[in-house]
Amino acid sequence: MIFTTTESIAGKPTSEVLGVVTGSVVQSKHIGRDIMAGFKSIVGGEIRGYTEMLSEARDVAIQRMVESAKDKGADAVVGIRFTTSAIMDGSSEIMVFGTAVKLSQ
Repeated sequence: MIFTTTESIAGKPTSEVLGVVTGSVVQSKHIGRDIMAGFKSIVGGEIRGYTEMLSEARDVAIQRMVESAKDKGADAVVGIRFTTSAIMDGSSEIMVFGTAVKLSQ
């Protein structure tokens, strides 16, 4: 499955637009990561535990979006965008969305 942030795929014309597809995951903080983040906020720098957590959450959201596209019979997803929101204190949602398309053969 091809997925891209661009509105089209070079050299592969779109034959049909199948609709919007999404994938999301709600991720909560881990107490160990919170303790390390507290220390890091004092001295500054990247909080690697959170970086890894968000990277994993993005991967899960993309995988769910791709599965949704496959269910629609898509060959690709174009125009992918990410969004985040706070669900409650200590957790957030990462959502990815795009347009599922069939490609010309």
